[in-house]
Amino acid sequence: MPTNDAQRTEELLRELEQANSQLLQSEKLAAIGQLAAGVAHEINNPIGYVFSNLKTLADYVRDLLQIIDASDRVASLEELQAVKQRLDYGYIREDVQALINESEEGIERVKSIITALKDFSHIEEDDFATADLHRGLDTTLNLVNNELKYKAEVVKQYGELPEIECLPSQINQVALNLLTNAAQSIEGHGRITLRTGCDATHAWFEVEDTGHGITAEHRERLFDPFFTTKPVGEGTGLGLALSWSIVQKHGGRIEVASEPGQGSRFRVWLPLHQSPNVQPESESR
Repeated sequence: MPTNDAQRTEELLRELEQANSQLLQSEKLAAIGQLAAGVAHEINNPIGYVFSNLKTLADYVRDLLQIIDASDRVASLEELQAVKQRLDYGYIREDVQALINESEEGIERVKSIITALKDFSHIEEDDFATADLHRGLDTTLNLVNNELKYKAEVVKQYGELPEIECLPSQINQVALNLLTNAAQSIEGHGRITLRTGCDATHAWFEVEDTGHGITAEHRERLFDPFFTTKPVGEGTGLGLALSWSIVQKHGGRIEVASEPGQGSRFRVWLPLHQSPNVQPESESR
C-alpha cells in the first residue's frame, strides 16, 4: 500500500509539473499576442503614411510627365512656363524630396521593428549563449514602445557590462513582463527607469517606475501563479511567475523594492557565467 501511495504521489507531482508548464506556456502565448498587437500598431503607422506618400508621389509623377510631354509640343518657352505654373511645378519640386525623406524614415522604422522582433524571438533556445544584455533590453524597448509611449518617459541608465551567458529570448521575455507591468502600474503619465550594472560574478538590470506601488502583503505573493492586483480580465497572474521561473533557470534572483504610492523597483540578477549544474537561488524579497 505505501508503494502505491508513493507512486500516486509521484504521478500527481508529474501532472502538477506538466500543468504548471502548460500554464507558463499559455502566459508566453498571451504575451506574444499582446506584443503582436503593439508591433502591428507600430508598423501600421509608418506604413500608413508611406502608402499615402506613394499616392501623392504618383500624382506628382503624372504631372511631371505632362510637363515633359509638353516640352515636345509647345511652340515657345513661355508656353512651357505656363504649363509648369498651371501644374504648380515649384511646389512639386519642393514636396517630392520631403515625401521621399519621410517615406525613407518610415521604412527605416519598419526595418528596425522587424530587426528587433527577430532579435527578440530566438525561440526555444536549448543552450546558453553569450549575449549583450543591453542589446536585448533595447530590442525589448523597441518592441514594447507602443505600450510605453503613452504612459511614461523611459530613462536609460546603463552601466558597463560584459556579455553574459543566458538564453537571450527568455531574458527578453522577463524584461518585457517587467516593462509592461511598470507601464500598467502608472496612472496618467509617469517615468520608467531602466538601469544596469554588475559585480564580479553577476550582472543585473532593473526596472523602476513611478506607479502606485505594492503593499507588503502583496509583495509576498508577487511571484505566485495566478496572483494579480489587476482588475478582473486584465491580467493572468502568470507574468511574474514566468519571469521568476526563467530567472531561476539561469541561477539568478529577482529583488523587489516597493511602497504604496512610491512606485516599484524590480532588479534581476543574472550570473555572468553558467555553472554546469545551475542551482536556483532563493528569492530575496
